[in-house]
Amino acid sequence: MAGPSDTRVPNAETLARRAAALEHVRLWGDPVLRTAARPVEHFDAALVEQAARMARLMDDALGAGLAANQVGLLNRLLVYRVAPDAPLRVLVNPEIDWASEDEEPFAEGCLSLPGVWVEVPRPSRVRVVARDEHGGRVVVDAEGREASVVQHEIDHLDGVLVLDRVPAEERRAAVRRLRDGIERRA
Repeated sequence: MAGPSDTRVPNAETLARRAAALEHVRLWGDPVLRTAARPVEHFDAALVEQAARMARLMDDALGAGLAANQVGLLNRLLVYRVAPDAPLRVLVNPEIDWASEDEEPFAEGCLSLPGVWVEVPRPSRVRVVARDEHGGRVVVDAEGREASVVQHEIDHLDGVLVLDRVPAEERRAAVRRLRDGIERRA
């Protein structure tokens, strides 16, 4: 998910780190983004390093969350941080255990969909059951922005993009913006 609501203006070094990090993030159109990730079975040093690498990429890209398939890995692992000074959360094999019936619209961007922000109605509160990178049980009771970020990243692990959550006309407009941005970069 695209960045936390941080009002600081990035300096040249921050922008360079962001650009370098985004080189590792798969973009809209890459089939891995539409592929459901497989459950993690081995909790080992490689998984710990993968989570740490993803956290560095997410932070450098000024993102709020990052799912493994966004970096080309098809395992159920995500990292997130809802604000620059918030603690990092690592969720392995996350499952939504409970979601509130009340929904709230959230403005969502995505590191894999550069320049696209859409309003997505989601349950305003969720409980997620997962493991951490060491295999310990984790229960996250999230609300507001954190609930939005967690649901967005779990969607990625299921091969679902934020564009799948908006009405057709809004999706078409977002795709036009994506295509325009890709053509300009080419």
